Amino acid sequence: MPLSKDKEWLSTIAAMTFFSDRPRAPRGSLRWITLSLALITFGSLALLPTGYVIERPGQVFNVMGEVNGEPVISASNATTYPSQSQFDVTTVSLLGNREATPSWFQILLAWADPHQIVLPLDEVFPANRTTEEIRAESTMQMEVSQQDAIAAALLRLGHEVPRQMYVASVIADAPSSGILVAGDFVKTANGEAVATFDGFKSKIQSAGGGTVVVGVERDGQFLEFEIAPQDREGTWVIGAMIGYTYDFPVDIQLQLGDVGGPSGGLMFTLGILDALEQGDLAGANHVAGTGTISADGMVGPIGGIQLKMIAAAEAGADLFLVPIGNCNEAIGQVPEGLPVVSVRDLDEAVTAVEQLKSGSTFPNLTCDS
Repeated sequence: MPLSKDKEWLSTIAAMTFFSDRPRAPRGSLRWITLSLALITFGSLALLPTGYVIERPGQVFNVMGEVNGEPVISASNATTYPSQSQFDVTTVSLLGNREATPSWFQILLAWADPHQIVLPLDEVFPANRTTEEIRAESTMQMEVSQQDAIAAALLRLGHEVPRQMYVASVIADAPSSGILVAGDFVKTANGEAVATFDGFKSKIQSAGGGTVVVGVERDGQFLEFEIAPQDREGTWVIGAMIGYTYDFPVDIQLQLGDVGGPSGGLMFTLGILDALEQGDLAGANHVAGTGTISADGMVGPIGGIQLKMIAAAEAGADLFLVPIGNCNEAIGQVPEGLPVVSVRDLDEAVTAVEQLKSGSTFPNLTCDS
């Protein structure tokens, strides 16, 4: 039976629908599809763990000023004097930890930024230690550093400062765990008296991994314990933080908020000297710096020197004090316009500050052998 015209027309439409070429997507749509796929891919990549952390220049803190409305340096049984001088502790800011690493986008931006440093996660947060343990150690290092800074300043001012070496903390699951306790006074190592941390450490290293007999005073009793050190990156350790407790003739309090690590020692010492003596140690100048300090005034190297110099330059420092142990690292990294002087000890640091006060200019940084 022949099709009517209407049915013939519908048949033609059906044939065109099923057998003709489909309409092609406009060229612009393909570009949007490609872009969308790329965004999805990079978005997924951003969520993946990176295995890196980022170091940046951190805050600077004037130890002659205040934090949270309280003076950084105060004394309860001595007069402190106001000063026009500014002594800055410099810090490094860390982005990321073992629980939350930066995104790949942040890592790529940091690699392209000379003011940021990308470091492997394990280098900053070892796999065998928790973030909480590392933070606790950093806090303890700052507390020990502050005590050493007070001792160095008071000794320079002519005070007698008796001290004892003690166990500040014990790391969980370390060789000393369950043996030594916080508050033990360290007296001997392998039967020989030790009075300094370097001397104690030397005894541990000379044992070559063998058992070390540590003698401590606890609750008025002398006790000896055998401890088997562990090898950590070529150094034998017992897993205990050792510090000094001092009998200070002047009751000085230091507070710097939530800043950790030992690298503020030198600047704290300069600030204490300025606070306890009339006048302005650096005049109206702005001095920044970094470095550990021992009770006898020796300045030790620290990490993040490049970033700390950047922080000092951005804060407008007139002079930056760098430990001699970081001098070679600092060469070639000094920000333009920032005078930098390397110092071995407190005497050299004070000399540099006095030169700045007198109006002296400083040559480009060089490192003596």
